[in-house]
Amino acid sequence: MVQEKGTISIHTENIFPIIKKFLYSDHEIFLRELVSNAVDAIQKAKRLVSLGQFQGELGEPLVQVKLDAEAKTITISDNGIGMTAEEIKKYINQVAFSGASEFLEKFKEAKDANEIIGQFGLGFYSAFMVADKVEIQTLSYQQGAEPARWICDGSTTFELSEGNRTERGTDIILYINEENKDFLENYKLQTILDKYAKFLPVPVQFGTKTESEPDGEDEEGKPKYKEVEKPNIINTVKPIWTKAPSELKDEDYLSFYKELYPFTEDPLFWIHLNVDYPFNLTGVLYFPKIKNDVEIQRNKIKLFSRQVFITDDVKDIVPEFLMLLHGVIDSPDIPLNVSRSFLQADGNVKKINTYITKKVADKLAELFKNDRKSYEEKWNDIGVFVKYGIVSEPKFAERAKDFVLLNNVNKDFFTLTEYREKVAPAQTDKDGNVVFLYSANADRQHSYISAAEKKGYDVLLLDGPLDNHFVSHLERDLEKTQIKRVDADVVEKLIDKDEKIESSLSEEQSKELETVFKEAITKPGMEVSIENLSADGLPVTVTMDEFMRRMKDMAAMGGGMNFYGSMPDRYKVAVNANHPLATKILAETNSDARKALAQQAFDLALLAQGMLTGADLTAFVERSVKLI
Repeated sequence: MVQEKGTISIHTENIFPIIKKFLYSDHEIFLRELVSNAVDAIQKAKRLVSLGQFQGELGEPLVQVKLDAEAKTITISDNGIGMTAEEIKKYINQVAFSGASEFLEKFKEAKDANEIIGQFGLGFYSAFMVADKVEIQTLSYQQGAEPARWICDGSTTFELSEGNRTERGTDIILYINEENKDFLENYKLQTILDKYAKFLPVPVQFGTKTESEPDGEDEEGKPKYKEVEKPNIINTVKPIWTKAPSELKDEDYLSFYKELYPFTEDPLFWIHLNVDYPFNLTGVLYFPKIKNDVEIQRNKIKLFSRQVFITDDVKDIVPEFLMLLHGVIDSPDIPLNVSRSFLQADGNVKKINTYITKKVADKLAELFKNDRKSYEEKWNDIGVFVKYGIVSEPKFAERAKDFVLLNNVNKDFFTLTEYREKVAPAQTDKDGNVVFLYSANADRQHSYISAAEKKGYDVLLLDGPLDNHFVSHLERDLEKTQIKRVDADVVEKLIDKDEKIESSLSEEQSKELETVFKEAITKPGMEVSIENLSADGLPVTVTMDEFMRRMKDMAAMGGGMNFYGSMPDRYKVAVNANHPLATKILAETNSDARKALAQQAFDLALLAQGMLTGADLTAFVERSVKLI
């Protein structure tokens, strides 16, 4: 072939310097792009064979990545369809040079690097982010084709001449520049290939690796081993999400999970995704054991496009509440170089989001229906997903009413309907509202739970990281239902049934008792009141209003209630007028002794709430010793 040198005379510079500068922060993707292109070239060759358009020997498909640290080169080779000199001019020069003006015009509006690559099909040109010079050696599959060589240093000049490749396929040779010499390390390239090429559909080889193989037995009859050099194949070409569920066993799913997430506990269960209309999507999503570690579990879903890894930031594809899942999603409808703005605007992405939500709801409903006992045993983990979905995704919330569970402090489980039916007879107030009582900490709130149970009330346990939001959502969603924490008021007032309890004290005695307690309690934010309560109840109870405490909890979780978060804590101190201690305090003639008794009763109430600490706790202990 005729050797050709060219200089492109255009009004603006070519795209290579722009790519170098603009994409520098994401420069490891050059390897993903070039390896993906090599895989495409091999798959095109397979396709041509299937169509009868290529009669040659296909051979074993293989992409090779070779590192020559001394020569400062990285070579990506394939045995795909190759290119002719004319195709190089068309696909390499034309985009790089002739289209530069149009590219620069559109480039101004691009928001990020991925948008640039994705919009202009610039995968090959990402090589210039790390290389001073890029060379192509290629031989087309076409009969009678001659090998071609193209070389360019990223300026407006290139050279096209006869190549030296003797077999069909392409070599891309990168002459790595000084500022990117860290790519000339085996470990670095291995890491990038493990990240992006782990599940490509064509074998990708990076050098060799040493493995031990059995080699007979020694004189003592013990097995011997020998070291064998083998090709270092990076990838599994047919990962489980490309197979039909009928081909797979539980062990296959668990083994794949361990491959993705070594050193983690086995998942609870999984969902195999497989849809080809109205969009293409395959994948496997796992429900991990997460307990209450919500934040630790995020960003564990890997997004692929035709088995090429794209990102593990999938928040626009997967609904927010399912970001806690693990696994993979693969969709050819999502381009390799995908930008945030693309994901947010793309119609297919929205459909994928809806589809995944439905599949998860279907799976949970099926598990609940088919094996409720097993579902209940897993509820500690499943509950986080379900509650998160209920508070953040209306469509999921509608479905989840049938399989969300409530569990009480006695570890019994109920659906929403079952629980309402259970507590309605005893826990309906004077206005016809059914009141659900709950504890956020069964140990700390034990005395309040005990008081409620003595009244015949049932107490739920809602102690998860999302339960504050979940409670508010339930209250909005359930008709004629109120939800109160068991320590939100004295037990007689938690469920107002308009029942009057007579006081054993006169009005004058009540005022006197109130004065004693107000003088004894020096802690700020304590509002003392004398209440007519059951004689067998506690002498003093400290509570915080349900609404105020809920707002403060939300503020502490960053729920936007900053106004309430900055307000000082205020508590109600209910002194039981009918408790024998009230009479005892009033009968005491020594004012110091009166005060000490009141302080002791108040401190006991604080202790029940876990609010007695530091110097106050020390003083309480010392006072208790004296009383003994």
